[in-house]
Amino acid sequence: MDAERGPFYRSAVERLLGDGVLTPSSSVLVTCGGYLDRDVLQAAGLVDVTITNLDDRLGEDAFAPYAWAHADAEELPYADGSFDWGLVSAGLHHCRSPHRAVLELYRVARRGVLCVESRDSAAMRLASRAGLVDDFEVSAVAAHGLVAGGVANTAVPNYVYRWTEREFEKTISSNAPHARHRFVYLRELGIPWSIVEAAGGVRARVLRALAPIAEGVVKVVPSQANLFAFAVVKLDGLQPWLRPGPAGPQPDEDWIRRRYPVNDAARVSDA
Repeated sequence: MDAERGPFYRSAVERLLGDGVLTPSSSVLVTCGGYLDRDVLQAAGLVDVTITNLDDRLGEDAFAPYAWAHADAEELPYADGSFDWGLVSAGLHHCRSPHRAVLELYRVARRGVLCVESRDSAAMRLASRAGLVDDFEVSAVAAHGLVAGGVANTAVPNYVYRWTEREFEKTISSNAPHARHRFVYLRELGIPWSIVEAAGGVRARVLRALAPIAEGVVKVVPSQANLFAFAVVKLDGLQPWLRPGPAGPQPDEDWIRRRYPVNDAARVSDA
């Protein structure tokens, strides 16, 4: 699948570079990382990158010229705001809690987070029911010799968690309701021909026959694409109904009173 996902991944990185929110000198943390991350980010010109994963077999120079560290994506060993950006490509669905892994990246990133995963859609659910795509990634465990490649890099095949725009926004906004954000999305159809051809059989023949139809559908309805890049850019300042306080964000009384009745009787007296 790297052959299909690589160009899409790079286009997502280049979109952020083009917007100016990511720069070649930005410090970047990659979770659930691999050689595709190294190749894509190096081709895009990024220089300050730390790639992390759970593979104990790797050495510090495994992803040279970038740094490598052993780290759990769901419990990162870094302080808040340690990096400019957090990135993950095709790794969230290997986590026991994809949402927790996203929020860990959000926590350690000062500027934003970019994720590249599969998109949930009516077309994908139909393909799953028809047996054309897998909901459990047995193929990844097979590719790793039945010793890794599954959930949390174990030999247990992971569930393929797929995302939507709305779910990503709810996840981020629930975690940081005080903050202002800009969300960026890219979608593309990417049929995993390498996996299809390796599997062969009826499924391969059906997918080859349906490919032109799928391409036509995605041109008309982009939301039915399976490749999905979703990013959150952290903006300066607070939500308009908040203002800075000595202990953190607090309600902006003037803003709220202009729009809502305030129950002054509910206030706790200092007396």
